Amino acid sequence: MRIVSGSAHSILASEIATILRVPFAPSDIHVFPDGEKRVRIDEKIVGENVVVVQPTSPPVDANCMELFFLLDAVKRSGAASICAVVPYIGYQRQDHVFVSGEAVSLSVVIKILESAGIDRVVCFDLHSIKIPQLFTTTSLSHLSALPLFAELIKKNKWMEESVLVSPDMGGIRRVKQLSRQLGNMPYASIEKNRDLTTGAVSADILHGEVAKRALIVDDIISSGRTVETAAALLKEKGVERIYVFATHPVFSNETPYVLQNAPVEKVFVTNTIAVPKEKQFGKLEVLSIAPLIAEELLKPATSN
Repeated sequence: MRIVSGSAHSILASEIATILRVPFAPSDIHVFPDGEKRVRIDEKIVGENVVVVQPTSPPVDANCMELFFLLDAVKRSGAASICAVVPYIGYQRQDHVFVSGEAVSLSVVIKILESAGIDRVVCFDLHSIKIPQLFTTTSLSHLSALPLFAELIKKNKWMEESVLVSPDMGGIRRVKQLSRQLGNMPYASIEKNRDLTTGAVSADILHGEVAKRALIVDDIISSGRTVETAAALLKEKGVERIYVFATHPVFSNETPYVLQNAPVEKVFVTNTIAVPKEKQFGKLEVLSIAPLIAEELLKPATSN
């Protein structure tokens, strides 16, 4: 096995290679003045089982194209098998038509990904339970960060006088899964409304009982406004301390300010996406998914 990295998250790729004790080969990526990229694999990989690590995080289009080029370069270089580790798959919130006339962008991305001749895809916490059905020719390893969150909650003894909270109704399944991992821990959910045109979020109704401590669980943090509004509502209901857990830190420029000033104690995310220094803040803590990926890569791929 050999790990090949794109430019989106070479640190994660290196960490996976270190755990597995396999060669790590960063790719040679050149950006031309017009913005086009040239991708090259410098090392010989003929007959190797190659793992390409490249989340398609912001800038999404650039990282998607780089991933497609990497996979093509690896295939042309004679790899025996190709596994694409895409911890965060861009466009996953565009998995169906919301308003008439829209494209299903994620479906297009997955079709291109599968056409690159890969054997396997490894990803984390897809936004919808229907997304795996879009993979038709490739083995999919759909992993979750929930075990990392459960371990942290147990370590800090946050199960007592606490409630798990989904900040919207769509995340109830995720919170129920974590609840089971924590011995049927109590959970609640918030009914959130989002304007599909402006993106403005309002959190109006809390379903379930609160406790002294609330643990907000979500898959993606983008602007941070969903967390902010959920935390404000929980504070109104008498919650004393709030902690946030989210798999994908898809942070916008405003997110650090929003979350640092939100009424929460700590924000835990994973490194499915590299968080640049300018988007880090005091309340942020990043958990590594590298051990989970390394463990999965040692297992045989399963057919869809």
